[in-house]
Amino acid sequence: MTRQYDFTEGNILKQLFYFSWPILLTNLLQTSYQFIDSLWVGNLLGATSLGAIGISSTILFTVLAFIIGLNNAALTILSQQKGKQNDDGLKRYLNAFVVLLTSLAVLLGIIGFFFAEQLLNLLGTPETMLQDAKAYLQINFMGILFLFGYNFISTVMRALGDSKTPLRFVTVAVLANVVLDPLFISVFGWGIQGAGYATVVSQGLAFLYGFFHMRRERLAPFTVPTIPALKDIRLIFHLGIPSGLQMAVISGGSAAIMSVVTSFGGPVVAGFTSAQRLDSIIMLPAQALSTAITSMAGQNIGVRNWKRVDKIAKYGVLFNFAIMVTIGIFIILFGEYGIKLFTRDEASVDFGARYLSIIALCYPFLGINFILNGVVRAAGAMYQVLILNVLSFWVLRYPLTWLFSKWFGETGIAMGMGVSFMISSIFAFLYYRYGRFREKDLFESKDN
Repeated sequence: MTRQYDFTEGNILKQLFYFSWPILLTNLLQTSYQFIDSLWVGNLLGATSLGAIGISSTILFTVLAFIIGLNNAALTILSQQKGKQNDDGLKRYLNAFVVLLTSLAVLLGIIGFFFAEQLLNLLGTPETMLQDAKAYLQINFMGILFLFGYNFISTVMRALGDSKTPLRFVTVAVLANVVLDPLFISVFGWGIQGAGYATVVSQGLAFLYGFFHMRRERLAPFTVPTIPALKDIRLIFHLGIPSGLQMAVISGGSAAIMSVVTSFGGPVVAGFTSAQRLDSIIMLPAQALSTAITSMAGQNIGVRNWKRVDKIAKYGVLFNFAIMVTIGIFIILFGEYGIKLFTRDEASVDFGARYLSIIALCYPFLGINFILNGVVRAAGAMYQVLILNVLSFWVLRYPLTWLFSKWFGETGIAMGMGVSFMISSIFAFLYYRYGRFREKDLFESKDN
């Protein structure tokens, strides 16, 4: 039977290592999922279809951001209930999440299906791509319940101290997608619609496997759904809405930074885009640690064991620092070869390599934000994390990137972003040290 960790006791460093590595591998597989999808479509259907999927994915990412927000709320609430050993509370909130997420998935699926073309027009989708993008988007909205489902099941398992089981779900989705993409697109001749069906079927298989596996092994106390209490729904939205807004802040901030990059022309844009693709992989360890820290801290916050929470945060920061410094050194030495995987343009490679050699020195500081914000999030202080993200992206990262680019040209892009990482980590530490999130009681002691 799969092991579920009780993080309120035991060796913290050992738990952190064994709990975080499956999350890292899961995140890596999810990244490869998108990469493989684009690879098949680009090679089998061409640039127009690839562009159509890219535009549709922008809308789907917005929906996914909302899902992530609600799942962060679930991770906080359920991990605290697990720490309390409150089986009744755990059942009640699981029921509330199931009812709420199912209702939202059905509602979003209907809206997305019937208004797909209008949404694409809002993004200025070229006429040549519109019908392909619409078909792909509608198919994905038809299967959005599966996307909600298997992401939620994974979150539940992590809240209960099990990070290995979600890895199985994602592996099923990735392997199915690898096989079904070429089969549906080329062999069956379904084109871009085949890519959409491959995605939905893959997610559906992952969801069904996850659901029946959990039921068979009794890994979580799911019950027959009933109408949840209004106060439970209120708490979920109180945590889920600001958590979802965090993703909007991050997405908008990234777009603003891209506007600085585009002012330097095509080669810089290509080099920056290539570097960002590597960045998305480089930051996976810090993201995995952040998720692990939220689960571990959440269980201990549930029993108000703040001394152990502080130890978890300390070990998380040290672990992050060791990993990100090692990765940073590797990137400084070999970053140029990574850029060449995406482009061979000399000017683009030159900028991308310079960008990575500067920003690599600052990865550990960005990781500190992930770790400390993960602890704050575990306490349920979602609005505070939202403010920290606004500060990080809109008060520091975008203005400093713009300012340094004016002073030092294209090299200033990395310098400005790097300096913002360092300053924002100071703010994250100051809030962690002196903030009042420790006083927050999500359940007002009613579930004790």
